[in-house]
Amino acid sequence: MTFEQHAHSFGAAADAYERGRPGYPASVAEWLAPDRVARAVDVGAGTGKFTATLLPRAASVTAVEPDAAMRERLSAVVPGVEVLEGTGEAIPLPDSGADLVTFAQSWHWVDPVAGAAEVARVLRPGGVLGLIWNVRDESEPWSERLGDIIRRPESRVTEYDRPIVGAPFHDGEYRAFTWVHEQSRSDFLDMVASRSYVIVLPVAERDALLRDVADLLDTDPATAGKATIAVPYVTHVHRYVRP
Repeated sequence: MTFEQHAHSFGAAADAYERGRPGYPASVAEWLAPDRVARAVDVGAGTGKFTATLLPRAASVTAVEPDAAMRERLSAVVPGVEVLEGTGEAIPLPDSGADLVTFAQSWHWVDPVAGAAEVARVLRPGGVLGLIWNVRDESEPWSERLGDIIRRPESRVTEYDRPIVGAPFHDGEYRAFTWVHEQSRSDFLDMVASRSYVIVLPVAERDALLRDVADLLDTDPATAGKATIAVPYVTHVHRYVRP
């Protein structure tokens, strides 16, 4: 399975992605845009998880997403937002038209040199590039056990601590936000099912993995019998200013 196939796999699980993936703390958008901006652009927007978080921070928000199924779901979940087909390397917007460009859970799918050059084209001077990753906090034993079950060799996804970003972006600021996402057991399983490497597994392997996750939820003292699963997250955020 190629990197490109992983990157373009999400549309097959758009509904599970929307149900299962966590949103983002409002404080993340507030840190990226402490003053309300005229136009924000969310690239690799998926079903609009971070797009929705941007709404209070910008007069106009545009979502850019390459997958048609994800764009359709986004339009239904976040009505009224402009939704365009595009990628991090080809953002369908004019030069210097944006004040804030964000990549929430998506920069690792972008060529960091070509993507940075494209963002610099779209941003006005002094505009902000924000890179955001939600990462489960595995300091709790049950969450660490989950990681042992579902972890796969996706090294580029783990670059949230030191992302590669091309010119002209240098010396960005970094902040981590800790929080807890409460979700039902079925939504939690959707979260796992919406991960790219799970989507592309053969059906039998995918079903076996999801059974192992369900068994963990049903047997671990921290999660067994609970109406909701309290999932700890750390949201890693990098903020760069365009020269």
